[in-house]
Amino acid sequence: MSNFNYTAKDILQKEFPSKLRGYDQVEVDKFLDGVIKDYETYNREILALKEENRRLISKVDQLAKSQATLSRVKQEQPKNTAVTNFDILKRLSNLEKHVFGSKINGNMTQSNSSSADRSFSVNGTDDELDKTKLF
Repeated sequence: MSNFNYTAKDILQKEFPSKLRGYDQVEVDKFLDGVIKDYETYNREILALKEENRRLISKVDQLAKSQATLSRVKQEQPKNTAVTNFDILKRLSNLEKHVFGSKINGNMTQSNSSSADRSFSVNGTDDELDKTKLF
């Protein structure tokens, strides 16, 4: 805090010298002026601390909202990635079927008439060939 003229103990133990008609007015006025300055200083300090407190609470709220948004985005992100990976794999499979499927089907019709393919069929069944076509 700032410089203070009096402590609570100083105020409590203050003794004013007496004169013919009571206490010395000048000394009492000086003391009370010091007390007033202390109160003004306390008030300024309290207002500054309240303002800082409001600012910090606002910042904490803002950071909490950012944290919640960030955690929500992190939770949603893996779901989107999984769906995206699935979609990519599905598209890739469709493309392979489209591109390679016609070549495999075309090659099979041509090679069915050859004797080399017939020797292959002896080693493997037609079901195994159908399974290799599917990706």
